[in-house]
Amino acid sequence: MTTVPMDIVNDLFLRLPAKSLVRFRALSKPCYHLINSPDFISSHLSRVLQTNDHLMILLRGALHLYTVDLDSLDTVSDVEHPMKRGGPTEVFGSCNGLIGLSNSPTDLAIFNPSTRQIHRLPPSPVDLPEGSSTRGYVFYGLGYDSVNDDYKVVRMVQFKRDPDDELGCSFPYEVKVFSFKMNSWKRIESVLPPIQLLFYFYYHLLYRRGYGVLAGNSLHWVLPRRPGLIAFNIIVRFDLALEVFDIVRFPEPIANGDVDIQMDIGVLDGCLCLMCNYDQKYVDVWMMKEYNVRGSWCKVFTVQKPKSAKMFAFMRPLVYSKDRDKVLLEINNTKLVWFDLETRKLSTLRIKDCPSSYSAELVVSSLVLGCKGDLDNIKHRKEQRDKEARESKMLQNSKKRDDFLSKGFKLVL
Repeated sequence: MTTVPMDIVNDLFLRLPAKSLVRFRALSKPCYHLINSPDFISSHLSRVLQTNDHLMILLRGALHLYTVDLDSLDTVSDVEHPMKRGGPTEVFGSCNGLIGLSNSPTDLAIFNPSTRQIHRLPPSPVDLPEGSSTRGYVFYGLGYDSVNDDYKVVRMVQFKRDPDDELGCSFPYEVKVFSFKMNSWKRIESVLPPIQLLFYFYYHLLYRRGYGVLAGNSLHWVLPRRPGLIAFNIIVRFDLALEVFDIVRFPEPIANGDVDIQMDIGVLDGCLCLMCNYDQKYVDVWMMKEYNVRGSWCKVFTVQKPKSAKMFAFMRPLVYSKDRDKVLLEINNTKLVWFDLETRKLSTLRIKDCPSSYSAELVVSSLVLGCKGDLDNIKHRKEQRDKEARESKMLQNSKKRDDFLSKGFKLVL
């Protein structure tokens, strides 16, 4: 039998989705070691990011997670993840095929839905500062620090001194960063005075504004204005390499214009985007073509409120189509639509057998985290499956015995 050279196997495997590669590890020992090697994992990720092949949409329903391939919407896969606790699990970001999962501020994980591997973050307590009575909003972010080749999770917690004081300020806060390399948390003690001032205001966050948006090796959050307390919106960024906060400046027409604009941020084509919602009638999408260069902001398109939508409170772009004549949009955290850049028309993205209402994250197919994952978790899941198999077998044997006793068995004296 002719043996295929491994360099050809390597080239073929680089073109396959991660789900297939996980299965193909069983072909042979050389295939197993190739697919698990850090060099192959890195090369596979680089190719996927460059070609946009094997993109998936992660759908989050009320209690479940699902994935569907963007190129083939006929098959929806139920994602079994070990964070499930009978309640909703939040998804707080997507990066290089990984997603962030949260059940609570102390129960977090990084999860790869392609390989089903997970890394549980060690719990880091949230300590109430002296004088604070309740925990306020919690901000999360997941990102890749390309300078230090490290995946990081940022957790920011705001506290309230008095639960009844809705207009007060001087709110303490806590910022911690988790390093995947070190598998540990670090508290960020030094924050620039202008950022301290911003954090000390209690912002009323809308859904998603507590989740960091990754662009330019930084995570970003919108701090929306609050009438009577602060008169302007702000984008703050956290540099993952330097682990410091800074401010991203708005496009000049926005900064000097209407302060009543509802703002959200996102990422498209690797660039930071700003969505300006005008009274839920239409949304202007701005893109920062050169990161952290104010003059590179440009308005790329405008989306009118869909006629079928009762409201138009939230919209964000996810990805260009392969021919780049359409953009996939998420609207109101419940549906996906294609926006034609030439005709300006919207068409609903119909996904077979998916929940009627869901939020979405774009996820690339990757082997990041490898195929081994959290060994303690894998062992626990194997033991659980073995236990369920034993119980099922015992139940079947018990049923067979009962059937035997009930069918014509007579005691003769």
